[in-house]
Amino acid sequence: MMELEDFSDFLKYISSEPLHVLDASIPRANYVPIDLSQTNDALNTIDVSSSYKFERFVNKYLATNKAQVAYGGYLEVRNIYKRSQHFNSQAKDERNIHLGIDLWSEAETPIYTPLEGIIHSFKNNTNYGDYGPTIILKHSINGVDFYTLFGHLSLDSIKNLKVGQTFNKSDKIASLGDFSVNGDYPPHLHFQIIKDIQGFQGDYPGVCSKKDLEFYKMNCPDPEVLLKLLNKEVF
Repeated sequence: MMELEDFSDFLKYISSEPLHVLDASIPRANYVPIDLSQTNDALNTIDVSSSYKFERFVNKYLATNKAQVAYGGYLEVRNIYKRSQHFNSQAKDERNIHLGIDLWSEAETPIYTPLEGIIHSFKNNTNYGDYGPTIILKHSINGVDFYTLFGHLSLDSIKNLKVGQTFNKSDKIASLGDFSVNGDYPPHLHFQIIKDIQGFQGDYPGVCSKKDLEFYKMNCPDPEVLLKLLNKEVF
């Protein structure tokens, strides 16, 4: 049985090529990293409680960089969650460390499965600042089971799904929702890898507190190991 600390190494060898959750034909040059951390002074001047102002910030960043997709955020410490009690019900355990990769693009952008999997669960997580419509896939590769979570989707993305439904690699599984359904954010995909789903259904923490960080780093490794967004040579 594979130990959790070996899981990230296992993921590295699933594919030598980048796996895609957006259209594989989008050129690497159309992706740009974005910093949404608490140290980004430009972001700190924006009222992120306003989805309109937050979206204008993201869209301006994309336009300035002539990009179609802005990405990043794994283990990023963010102030944007302060707007929601969903993350801050207990001040001493503030959840502000992001556990997946976000890909910011237009609403209705199609989302694809990076690997073959079955629908483990899905749900509309309707708390303010939450995922909105969410899909969790279960993958079984070489005897190892793990999960991928797709959050901030459109309502149509979960309308006709069934638990146990099979999706092949590169199948379209969903599309991005807008602020009215996705937790009140600019359109983006939250993509997260999970080793132990811990009994969750249609949901799993995508943001953690500092005191829980070591566990989540182990249980939710960097999706970069699959997407390889930083490796320009393989695009």
